[in-house]
Amino acid sequence: MTTPNLLFIITDQQQAATVEPGNPCLMPNLAQIAGRGVRFTRCYAANPICSPSRASLFTGLLPHSHGMVDVTHAVPAYRAELQPDLAMWPQTLHAAGYHTGYFGKWHVERSNRLEQFGFDAYEVEAYHKLLGLVERDDTSECCVVRQPGYKDFLLYGVSEQSVQETAEYQLYSQGIDFLRAAASAPDRPWALFLSSEAPHDPYVAPRSYFERYDPAALPRPPSFDDQLADRPAIYRRIQRVWQDLDWDDYARATACYYALCSLIDDQIGRIVAVLEELGQLDNTLIVFTSDHGDAMGAHRLMLKGLPAFEEVYRVPLIVAGPGVPAGHVVDGVASLLDIGPTLVELLAGQQFACQGRSLTPLLRDDASGWTDEAYAEMQGQRFAYQQRVLWRDRWKYVFNTFDEDELYDLTTDPHELRNLAGDPTCRPVLESIAGRMWQKIRETDDWNMLQAQYGMFRFAPVGPEEIA
Repeated sequence: MTTPNLLFIITDQQQAATVEPGNPCLMPNLAQIAGRGVRFTRCYAANPICSPSRASLFTGLLPHSHGMVDVTHAVPAYRAELQPDLAMWPQTLHAAGYHTGYFGKWHVERSNRLEQFGFDAYEVEAYHKLLGLVERDDTSECCVVRQPGYKDFLLYGVSEQSVQETAEYQLYSQGIDFLRAAASAPDRPWALFLSSEAPHDPYVAPRSYFERYDPAALPRPPSFDDQLADRPAIYRRIQRVWQDLDWDDYARATACYYALCSLIDDQIGRIVAVLEELGQLDNTLIVFTSDHGDAMGAHRLMLKGLPAFEEVYRVPLIVAGPGVPAGHVVDGVASLLDIGPTLVELLAGQQFACQGRSLTPLLRDDASGWTDEAYAEMQGQRFAYQQRVLWRDRWKYVFNTFDEDELYDLTTDPHELRNLAGDPTCRPVLESIAGRMWQKIRETDDWNMLQAQYGMFRFAPVGPEEIA
């Protein structure tokens, strides 16, 4: 039996909803891949910002365990530094004989020396230089957020770039070159990682893609008019950043965001066509995901970060290829932490020791022993607000160390409009799921949280000695 190849595609800041049937976002090539494989509807990021989430993706560890708790370029090294000598699952594939390549956005750690992490060929710095093209003088129809004492913030715009000029097109061209070179050694499997910045803000899209969408026809998020009255006060302060935007601005931002997703989808189509040309499509496992999502108007918010809503934490996950059933949808709860052990098992027949778990039972449509649970943490990006998030079955609990907690029943309230943390009838659920949070904190040796038993820290629904 021929060893499968791996095409691993990761975008930045892409909502899970963009790949769901019926969504206005047009991604036909990815829909075709999903039709050949499995789409997960409840896969969650371990953190809502890029570097911590990406480091978690590749190590299978929560941010407090790997150390990259903030974005690499946003804080000094002492505030966020990847722990040395951590195993990354691409190293396991490399040791198993895979020829490995990584192109595009990295932001996992600070050295940019990817040979340390199992990659034979890579290019990450040139891609970041290309990204500056999105703010060229030919950008029009822009929305710039202006506030006293802050630099102008470009939110969205339309570029006159041709598709061939975009960083995304050139990134996928590098990937195609890698595939053609790898085809010269047909006896050696390859693993290609393509990581785009799109659809990350600023949402500046080529006009040809923007014109695929009519902003006036895009629906408002069901939570758009949420005043966040029973949520942490900082959520409302963040909401006020966008107070001068009207729905037309949100709609245009969404159209530009979807346009960038469609741009990526066309590039996916290009690389799949090359796989077919080389006769390798049927022997290639294709994985598509993103590091985190984007609020994109939900709760009248934009971007990502502290407000711990589903639009930010829930990410796309599609797996298709050898050994994966076609046309399946999995509603079980999964995490980006689970991707490493899953792929190492499927491709190398080995175990990858980490804090995630293999998704192979769900890929085989066997959820009999599966616990619907995911866990995430937020260290607050610059301002250091500590937050822990736990999904368990229908419930979602957010422990906010800076304000009141949140509890949502995602079955009856999928848009998170009612915080049940203060509802006396939900107190048993709140205490139970908070107890499980402390158990996760203990299991993963989250020392800082576990030791928070001094008088000024004793405000969780139950304390760390509680066993769920």
